[in-house]
Amino acid sequence: MPGKLKAKIVAGRHLPVMDRASDLTDAFVEVKFGNTTFKTDVCPKSLNPQWNSEWFKFEVDDEDLQDEPLQITVLDHDTYSANDAIGKVYIDIDPLLYSEAASVISGWFPIYDTIHGIRGEINVLVKVELFNDLNRFRQSSCGVKFFCTTSIPRCYRAVMVHGFVEELVVNEDPEYQWIDRIRTPRASNEARQRLISLMSGELQRKIGLKVLEMGGNAVVGYLQCFDLEGESGLVVRAIGTACTLDKLSSGTPASNACNSPSKDGKEPVFGEDLPSSSGPPTPFKALPTSSSPPPFSPSKPCSRQSSSSDTDLSLTPKTGMGSGGSAGKEAGPLKTLLRQQTQTALEQREFPFFTLTSFPPGFLVHVGGVVSARSVKLLDRIHNPDEPETRDAWWEEIRQEIKSHAKALGCHAVVGYSESTSICEEVCILSASGTAAILNPRYMLIKADARWLLFDRFEEPSPPTCSFCHIPYDELNMPFPAQLTYCYHCRRQKVPDVLFTTIDLPSDAAVTGKGCLIQARLCRLKKKAQGEVNATAISNLLPFMEYELHTQLMNKLKLRSMNALFGLHIQISVGENMLLGLASATGVYLTALPAPGGIQIAGKTPGDLNNEHHILTIQKRINDTIAKNKDLYQINPPELTEEVVGSPIPEPRQRSRIFRSHSESSDELSELDLSHGKKDAFVLEIDDTDAVEDIHSLLTDAPPPTGFYSCNTEIMPGIYNWTSAVQMFTSVRVFRLSNANLTNQGLNKIFTDLCENLLKSFYFKLRSMIPCCLCHLKFTVAVPEEELIQVAVTAVAMTFDKDQSQEKPADKSMTKGSSDTEEQLQFPLELNTDPSSTISSLDRCSPLPEGRSRSLRSNRSIGGSSVTVVKMTPLSFLQGTRIIKYLGIINMFFIRETTSLREEGGVSGFLHSFIAEVFAMVRAHVAALGGNAVVSYSMKECVLMENPNKNQAQCLINVSGDAVICVRETDQEPMPSTTNIGQTCSSGTDGAT
Repeated sequence: MPGKLKAKIVAGRHLPVMDRASDLTDAFVEVKFGNTTFKTDVCPKSLNPQWNSEWFKFEVDDEDLQDEPLQITVLDHDTYSANDAIGKVYIDIDPLLYSEAASVISGWFPIYDTIHGIRGEINVLVKVELFNDLNRFRQSSCGVKFFCTTSIPRCYRAVMVHGFVEELVVNEDPEYQWIDRIRTPRASNEARQRLISLMSGELQRKIGLKVLEMGGNAVVGYLQCFDLEGESGLVVRAIGTACTLDKLSSGTPASNACNSPSKDGKEPVFGEDLPSSSGPPTPFKALPTSSSPPPFSPSKPCSRQSSSSDTDLSLTPKTGMGSGGSAGKEAGPLKTLLRQQTQTALEQREFPFFTLTSFPPGFLVHVGGVVSARSVKLLDRIHNPDEPETRDAWWEEIRQEIKSHAKALGCHAVVGYSESTSICEEVCILSASGTAAILNPRYMLIKADARWLLFDRFEEPSPPTCSFCHIPYDELNMPFPAQLTYCYHCRRQKVPDVLFTTIDLPSDAAVTGKGCLIQARLCRLKKKAQGEVNATAISNLLPFMEYELHTQLMNKLKLRSMNALFGLHIQISVGENMLLGLASATGVYLTALPAPGGIQIAGKTPGDLNNEHHILTIQKRINDTIAKNKDLYQINPPELTEEVVGSPIPEPRQRSRIFRSHSESSDELSELDLSHGKKDAFVLEIDDTDAVEDIHSLLTDAPPPTGFYSCNTEIMPGIYNWTSAVQMFTSVRVFRLSNANLTNQGLNKIFTDLCENLLKSFYFKLRSMIPCCLCHLKFTVAVPEEELIQVAVTAVAMTFDKDQSQEKPADKSMTKGSSDTEEQLQFPLELNTDPSSTISSLDRCSPLPEGRSRSLRSNRSIGGSSVTVVKMTPLSFLQGTRIIKYLGIINMFFIRETTSLREEGGVSGFLHSFIAEVFAMVRAHVAALGGNAVVSYSMKECVLMENPNKNQAQCLINVSGDAVICVRETDQEPMPSTTNIGQTCSSGTDGAT
């Protein structure tokens, strides 16, 4: 399917002075796509040139349109010497290849140089004309939509969810090529940036081809990562969930369509029929039985056809019709057979994984718990660095292990699945994790007897809201020791005493009180070694680190009197002489699970009076802390009613032997106790000095200040009356270790203090937003050099109305109007005609005085043109708005290098300005697509390398998100941009500098 790409260069502004004699610039532009290059005329002696060029036309295949970016280079013309480079702009053409996306890219793009940063702006127009070609052997996947969001995108409906897709692309890293020794740092960085852009486009195209083979038209939960393997190569890899999505009709009422989550959390985006202006929905009665996917054209949405696989799992709309339909009568007698076929179909899949973390009510029947796998590999063992087969085999091995863990838990699928790597020289740690689950067969289609049969949805009731807490495994043959009780909600099924998951809290889950962020942090020193000796040492440390992180999470969960973790994310980062471990999750109290029994301290020498007194003191502090946390998080479990008490009663509980050492004889039948919660205490044994230090650190883990809450999930459990005042921020902090004789205990304290101080700085800078909750707190830790620890954080601060009732409403919208937005937000964006002042305003993170009025206009005039402020958030929605259109994925990779680190303000100033520039470039690209917001924003990579002695530093940042058009809840027109959402917060360096 060939196409025609057209580009027009209009003008430039605020260019840097390149000619010192005249203090002006003789600028011209090179426009390159593939192997074809065009040039504009030279605009002499101007810092604001007007080119108004003709349309530059490139006739290319659609495969190249997906792989290649449009490369725009601004240069200064010199008569007697080589032309000087001012900067470059890379424009991704892929958003123009969707049938529903923008038809033109038009706007001002920052001109970026890897040495000097942003150097002015250029106004560009880009158009694409595609010629339909139904060649079934084509190599492009034009029209397949990509979404970073890990839930079904708003204003779409999932017709089918086909399953897991993955791919990786390998190439030689230009930074390690022989020619790098003779070329300039700028040329080396630009070669690297261009290659990464090409690899990213190729990867997206290959993933799209796999989706088309499955019969889908979209990838949801798209996670793309870069592995910088040094001399072994550069790897770009991605995973996602292939889906067939239908756009909701424009007649669908705003309250039921693509708005932000309602207070009851139910979102009609997962195949649920919605009322529309055209009448009642039509139920699914038949589906085509073609075994091959239809030829996909960008001008036509993909038709609902089956995959070529006989074991395809598909999610279908719930019918709005009454019981007794023809589908129900046909499927009723085959219910048992279909359920077995569902199980078999998923088990026969190579990887029944889903990168989604949010699901419709009733989709998750049971959740078994977190499953994870790690593997240490040596990069120098790769026979051919340019071939992906070895790395494919490594990930295949990890995924098979995850699948076997899920099967051991009695589950047939893994949800909330993610993969990551940590690389130090020749050692690479591969990590994968997810949540084992059983999916509801009522949402599935199974291919049987050459026909599609719809599962009967009316003969049996929907599973209760507490169903996902019920254990999926056989309690007589459990894969691990656990303490089971009957569910405190329905009293029919067994539930564990603690539940760990990597997904968001289900919208219909019953929660008592509020949630909170729970973090476990760990540092472990290791000896410097090379090759297999180093890999073996790391492999031996990993299981113990996992166990200690798990123990810390359990202790902190019990201390807060909670019984479940959601959004669990464990990172293990490897350095030359240490390993860092960071586990983040949101703790909640699920009413279906038993209440924690408290924490009991036990000592090795009970005869020692001093020791006993010390233990009693610690025990009292722990008990006081638990009581205080119950009040802080409003955890008051309801008492069991007579109706529940009269229901089936729990059997005698088995004691857990995971963290406690009870003898076999202690497992005696205890007297039945129907009060809420178990009486068994969680025992911590003090056996050495380290254990005492661990308990002290547990007790000194202070809660947030009054008025602040924090979580790493999208929405804070227990808070429902959100306002539309939100504030996104990114912070990077680097700590340089000064003492070479540090112990594990000393490293732990440094790392813990670093994370705690980072959170405290947020609370201080956001104090004018109280009451406030930090949502979607995403921590990324790294050991970039031997003596450096780096922590990067992205989050969004959301305010809520403390005067309203905190009880979960039934129907009302979750959001208030946005009339008070201007008054509650801080960090106003001041647009100026000087680009340097625009950037510097982004990195301010100091609160304004209380009561100061903030008046922000929706559009600012710069040089006669209107500038829209693009909002940014890591959430999949913007509070108080609804998304009416997705414009495409934003996936950008930037490199910044400096040889004047001290002059730029040290590491702090260098990082600050770079992150601000990244924000500016992301906003510019979204605005050029016609968007006014970025949702599901994420900073995937932030790699810092510095050499203070030589006054040098280099940083690589990869960001991604979904460009969207939002409107206010009550409007039909795109929302005016009244506030600035994305900001850099404190990024800096601590320690001996």
